[in-house]
Amino acid sequence: MQIAQTWGDSPSNPLETAVEKAQEFGQAAVEKAGTAIASAAQAASEVRKAVVKRAVAVKKAAGKRVSAAKKAAKKAVAGARKAAKKALKKAAPKKAAKKPARKPAKKPAKKPAKKAAKKSVAKKKARRTILYSSKGKKLYAVRDAKGHFKDIQSYQRAHSMDMKRKSGAEKAAAKKKAARRK
Repeated sequence: MQIAQTWGDSPSNPLETAVEKAQEFGQAAVEKAGTAIASAAQAASEVRKAVVKRAVAVKKAAGKRVSAAKKAAKKAVAGARKAAKKALKKAAPKKAAKKPARKPAKKPAKKPAKKAAKKSVAKKKARRTILYSSKGKKLYAVRDAKGHFKDIQSYQRAHSMDMKRKSGAEKAAAKKKAARRK
């Protein structure tokens, strides 16, 4: 006797029953995996929100520190300026007390015109005070005979100009040297 049985027709087939059970378990596993994925996505979303919140807080704190540093720098610069002004006031020459006029003793002076010229040049010669800029560069503050500021220039520029200029003695020596060559 032949049994005409096809696959899938009979629920009594143990293989078919096993397949159905596996499909049911697979469906349940897929559902469990779906809920696990959803809960993991929700947790990831919460973590992302917490990280963003912390980043915003750190950014605000950094901004506050930067602004505090800027304020401190401004105060330091203002304090340095005040100190420089005080130093300038202290460095400024004080007016000499008036002395009673004395009559010079009558002595024959050698070459009185040259001595008078040298004295007037020495008194009128501009003086320099060394200062420093806010960036730390060395400066010359040039004063006139009364002690008032005429010019403030960089030390480097003033020094290079001084090196280009020749003194009277250097010019005379150069003339003598040139005369010897001829």
